[in-house]
Amino acid sequence: MKKVLILSGSPRMGGNSDILCDQFAKGAQETGNRVEKIRVADKKIGYCHACYYCRDHAGVCAIKDDMAEVMQKMIDSDVIVLASPVYFYSVDAQLKAVIDRTVARWLEVKNKEFYYIATCADAEKSAASTTLECFRAYADCVQGAKEMGVICGTGVYEKGEIEGTPAYSLAYEMGRNV
Repeated sequence: MKKVLILSGSPRMGGNSDILCDQFAKGAQETGNRVEKIRVADKKIGYCHACYYCRDHAGVCAIKDDMAEVMQKMIDSDVIVLASPVYFYSVDAQLKAVIDRTVARWLEVKNKEFYYIATCADAEKSAASTTLECFRAYADCVQGAKEMGVICGTGVYEKGEIEGTPAYSLAYEMGRNV
């Protein structure tokens, strides 16, 4: 059994990337894993101020918000799923704030299996390449990180359009194979 943490960056509850997170979670739970999905938009997480308070205070951040809880869950997980809709060919602000705020304790996030989920209105998978590179760049900073899978839902904009697509089935199957 693995501890799976899904960080859904979708600002829309029930948005396409959020739906893929739910499918991934369903598959992972069915095979006996402990799964938690955090909708980042539901949390109060400010952006990093680069004050470096954390450096001088044993990883404690000067910003008192929900990030300390999310950070501990990232440290404690075996698997991290990063999911974002593509915004101007990159990761959305909600999830990017989480990634940046890990600076306070980034060395404690180690030996993780990573899965990436991106959705975009553009029909071409290349539209998600910068988003995926952002995820990979973060994982490059995580000691012992291992990329396990990528799910890219393309040509979807309106809520629910992802259902019935190959990405929808793939999310479930990847979750089952955690």
